[in-house]
Amino acid sequence: MFVVEGASLLAQAIAAGWEIEAQFVAPGADDVVSSAPVFELAPNVIERVASTEAPQPVLAVVRQRVGVLPSAVDFVMVADHLGDPGNAGTIIRSAEAAGAQAVVFTPGSVDPYNPKVVRATAGSLFRIPVLTAEIAALRSAGLRVLATSSHHGAAYTDTDLRGPVAVMVGNEAHGVPDDAPVDGWLTIPHAGAAESLNVAMAATVLAFEVARQRRQR
Repeated sequence: MFVVEGASLLAQAIAAGWEIEAQFVAPGADDVVSSAPVFELAPNVIERVASTEAPQPVLAVVRQRVGVLPSAVDFVMVADHLGDPGNAGTIIRSAEAAGAQAVVFTPGSVDPYNPKVVRATAGSLFRIPVLTAEIAALRSAGLRVLATSSHHGAAYTDTDLRGPVAVMVGNEAHGVPDDAPVDGWLTIPHAGAAESLNVAMAATVLAFEVARQRRQR
């Protein structure tokens, strides 16, 4: 189970067919239409149980799904030991927008059902498969695993990303380890003195490069 806060996110979960266990609403607030039981909370209770400082007046408990890779998968975004919920949510959101078929977090990453992650996905979590898996599982699915690095690898625009591919970004502080069992390395050339891009921004750049190349295929 996990918690979804806000009528908009909850409506997207319902539209995508997720099972709602229960809704909890602040006094005077309208619930989002579903078959789940609705409980009206006493004044000021939702402020104490929600995870935000200024919570929305509706929250719900949603049944978690077991994420799986789709059959014939050929484009996956991967986050290796990612730590920040905001980055995780943005990667899921960008992956959906770019047409990825799944988002994979390696073991040890932030929980993709963390309330902050759920909010940052802006609803994408309910429409794209999200799962935890080892790199070996991606290679077993026939995907070429390409990891990103700030200091070595081929420029992402010079790399053919049109075949079955899993593009992997790493931990915010340490990146993907140089000895990771991957099939190749990508880098994003950039100007200035900054060592690297924010990991969610890098993932977005790469995801849309995959999308661009596939439109021209």
